[in-house]
Amino acid sequence: MSDQNQAEIRLALARLKQDHEDFDVAINAMIATGCDMLRIQRMKKKKLALKDKQQELESQIIPDIIA
Repeated sequence: MSDQNQAEIRLALARLKQDHEDFDVAINAMIATGCDMLRIQRMKKKKLALKDKQQELESQIIPDIIA
């Protein structure tokens, strides 16, 4: 993998991590204010999708080690 591709993946990963943290803060605020549970569940699903994408990108950066 080229250095440029790896840098792009790391940048995208950093953005996803920030978005994930933002969703976490938003969900906690929604819970604290007593927001609709369906809305909270939707936000949690989006947060989980971000986490899955984050793990996918991390696996592209970390090479497979054959033991």
